[in-house]
Formats: sequence, C-alpha cells, structure tokens
Amino acid sequence: MSNGVGSQKILKLKSWKRTSGFTLLEVLVALALLGIAVTAILQLFSANLRSISTSEEYVAGSLEAQAKMREVLDGQDFSERSWSGITDNGYRFQVSVTDSLKERAEYLPFFKLVAVEVKVFWARRFGEKSLTLRTMKMVEKPI
Repeated sequence: MSNGVGSQKILKLKSWKRTSGFTLLEVLVALALLGIAVTAILQLFSANLRSISTSEEYVAGSLEAQAKMREVLDGQDFSERSWSGITDNGYRFQVSVTDSLKERAEYLPFFKLVAVEVKVFWARRFGEKSLTLRTMKMVEKPI
C-alpha cells in the first residue's frame, strides 16, 4: 500500500539525520564558553602577577626596615629622639626612640627600657605604602 514517493522522502530524512558535524549554533555556543573560560584564566594570571609584584615590594621594604632597625640597635645612643631620612635604595624612613614604661623601670638602678620604632615608606603607582617595625631594648642608664 505504500507508494515509492513516500518511502523516498523517509529515506532522505533518515540520511539527513545521519550526517555528522556541528551546527552553526553549536559552534557559536562552544566559542562563547571558550572565550569566557580563557578570559577568566587570564584575569587569574593577571591578579597573580599583581600579587607577586606587591609581595616583592613588601619584602624589599621589610629588608630596608630590618637593616635600619639593626643599625639603630647596634648604636650606642638611646636617648629620646626622632629622625628621618632616605636609604641608599630610595626608601624613606622615620626612626623614633622613646623611653618606655618609665614608672616600672624607675626602680631599676642601672637600666631603662626604650622603645624603638622604624617606619619605611615607598612610592607606588597609586599612592605610598609603608611598613612599621617596633621593638624594645633594655639599655644602661646614663650616669
């Protein structure tokens, strides 16, 4: 009861469904997803590079602060005073030496407690960054 024309149409439809490949819509969706993924990955790399740069700046600043702190602690003058300057590497610093806990140390006949604070500053593209080191040292009272 079937005629030959109807069966030919069914064969053509079946053969069309068997063709392999992607449609234009599938290709566009895949490219869009790939673009989003690549953009996200590149942003992560960029953020990591900024973090590494900032970390390097803080490490260099802390080395300058430690060097200045060692210079102050190795010195002999622990009278109350403050001073500032610029290091050889271009970092600006402020040093402050103050007597600390005077009421507790007044009963010590030969010693006093001093607080030493070193602040180091450096310039960045969007402002200035700083790092502060603080310590205390027991020194002989001047006679």
